[in-house]
Amino acid sequence: MADTLLERLRALTYADGGRWLAAPAAVLLAMAPVDGVDDLRIVLARRPDFMRSHAGQVAFPGGAVEAGDADGVAAALREAEEEVGLDPAGVEVLGSLPRVPVAVSGFDVLPVVGLWDGRAELRANPVEVDQIIQPSLRELADPANHRLVPLRELVTDAARLTGLPPGISSPVFQVHGQRVWGFTAGVLTGLLEQLGLPAPEMRLPFPRPS
Repeated sequence: MADTLLERLRALTYADGGRWLAAPAAVLLAMAPVDGVDDLRIVLARRPDFMRSHAGQVAFPGGAVEAGDADGVAAALREAEEEVGLDPAGVEVLGSLPRVPVAVSGFDVLPVVGLWDGRAELRANPVEVDQIIQPSLRELADPANHRLVPLRELVTDAARLTGLPPGISSPVFQVHGQRVWGFTAGVLTGLLEQLGLPAPEMRLPFPRPS
């Protein structure tokens, strides 16, 4: 097995695209080495409280694949530039994790994994992002920073819980003063597991990278 997190990330088996199963969307898992230690930090964006959907939630930069996007990777890079000012030219795309269908939004989401040097200043687009946080993977993996929480304690709209199995829980990460849960926490959990780092137990239907 590769020795460093960066080597492990490069050695992952990345998924082929394939046919979209629902409305296409993509997110960028943009990671940068942490100087002097074996760690990688990842870019997350907190959505403003005034947004009609996902208000106040922490997510990867990303969104719907638009007609002008060549593919999901292009969409993820475009959205990251629009939302947090990450220059696509500075991102080395390693590949994509298996797509994740998100029933509540009707999207089939492609998680794109990319590396950047972490030196350029990021800028939050206030229309879509009110805070950028960059926790490291080892911070996320610290058992003191993650746990399972019943979904009924996280979802305020009871209608969104209809049809879900009773007692279902979501992994939750508490980092940099923010709570990360749902789709984003599920993808992070799968990524940590694949990299051999401690992660909360998965009880949501998020495919793990393979």
